[in-house]
Amino acid sequence: MKPIRWAAFAATVLTALVTVTPSAVAEPLVPKGFAPASTSWTGPQRGFVLGFSPCGKPGWCASLLATDDGGRRWRPVGTPPVSLPDNHNQVRLTVIDERDVFLSDGTKLLASRDGGRTWSRVRLAGVREPFYISKIAESGARVFAMVTGFGSPSTTTLYAGLAGSRILLPVPGFTVTGSATYGDVATSGGVQVSMGADYRVQKYWTSADGFTFADAPAPCPADTSASLSGIRRGQVLALCSGGPGSPQPGATVRHLWRAPRLGGRFTGTAQAPTLGINQSFSAASPTAATVAAEGGGTGFLHSTTDGGATWTTTELSGRGVCLNDLEFPAERVGVVVDGLPDAEGGSAVYRTTDGGVTWRELTFG
Repeated sequence: MKPIRWAAFAATVLTALVTVTPSAVAEPLVPKGFAPASTSWTGPQRGFVLGFSPCGKPGWCASLLATDDGGRRWRPVGTPPVSLPDNHNQVRLTVIDERDVFLSDGTKLLASRDGGRTWSRVRLAGVREPFYISKIAESGARVFAMVTGFGSPSTTTLYAGLAGSRILLPVPGFTVTGSATYGDVATSGGVQVSMGADYRVQKYWTSADGFTFADAPAPCPADTSASLSGIRRGQVLALCSGGPGSPQPGATVRHLWRAPRLGGRFTGTAQAPTLGINQSFSAASPTAATVAAEGGGTGFLHSTTDGGATWTTTELSGRGVCLNDLEFPAERVGVVVDGLPDAEGGSAVYRTTDGGVTWRELTFG
């Protein structure tokens, strides 16, 4: 009789497990209504997406997701302590490696040293409001932030600090002043810093280690601004663009320029399509690059695979708010974020596996 009682008990336990298991398996890994805000990739298959989903208060709750298979499956990493800004600034994610992660909403900078599980505030010493953090990058032991102040006059300053530091300091000599100022920093294959003012002043520095910088020939003509990309097979690429709205509203004159090495002299290629206002730029190889632009409520991805001799244009959905985080973590694999979570048309992440010729939307959940 005793074995029979144990068999009955075991059957009861198994029945309970069977009853509980389906609901546990069905628990969603991605929050309902998840809308991507920013993406950052450390390789062609390994990527992260920061997004927001509707919740009680404050209305939108942040989630950080990761994928190891190019976006086919996603898993939660953490819930960063960041809110969706009321001014529609992008909350930007920058993943350096499996440990170091940064988040910025344009005015606040957060850093994680454990892959996004815990976060701490990083201060900008002496910064004056209003300001905007346009770029975060890391090279070896040093973190860089490009910061533009919107006073009169405007100033753009490069901030830097050691990795893990909770305060970044202005880098002496790396400031421009004018009616409109701007700057960019790229750290792949060597550090590049470009800064300009009023489409008249342009400064450019390079560094092999992120600590010692040298003046170098500017990547673009003085009447244009430079958008930088990382070094590709030893060559350096930059997008040189005139002021937005020229030659007509919703257009930008732009060229792809290239230098044979870090610190070398840049030369230009054929003109890229003028449709749209610049949003992002990234190069996949010495001959392949993509420009993300927005105009008339539509997003455009202008891509070349032959060094700028010919271009193809991919027209995305009618979200038409902004195109952010364009990057190529591998020579043929690239990603871009279209829209904002709280915009009327929502947001999406697109991915290419042929160097920018075609793009497909990733799905979550």
